[in-house]
Amino acid sequence: MLKQWMKKTYRWAQKKSLWVIHFNSGGCNGCDIEILDLLTPRYDVERLGIIAEASPRHADVLLCTGPVTKQTKDGLWQIYTQMPSPKWVVAVGSCSNTGGVFHGSDTVLGGVDKILPVDLYLPGCPCRPEAVIEGLLELQKRISEND
Repeated sequence: MLKQWMKKTYRWAQKKSLWVIHFNSGGCNGCDIEILDLLTPRYDVERLGIIAEASPRHADVLLCTGPVTKQTKDGLWQIYTQMPSPKWVVAVGSCSNTGGVFHGSDTVLGGVDKILPVDLYLPGCPCRPEAVIEGLLELQKRISEND
């Protein structure tokens, strides 16, 4: 009974406060600039309970930008495995969804879903900050529906 109550309380707190870590797996940095824009006073995602985190051990959500390259696939996997469960992966931008303009290159493996299970795909080149906010709010809604 206590374990079930603790899990329910943890999930309630988690859906109201997503801690996000960002990883660029080898793109042009267009989506990265848009993600950094989320932290500015114009968008201020912290008012929505979305916190940027530097350590994967404290993060709930992995925001991936860029296509997965041969050089970054191991680092991406390592960050994902260091995150505590439950965890979610969001592919931000066309490159992280499908490989984008880099698809077919010798060093590009494809989208993030080639390495990790992706929970949410956000299209765009680059993906606008408004779309990222809408996607993260959709993820919060999905988390609360799974309770």
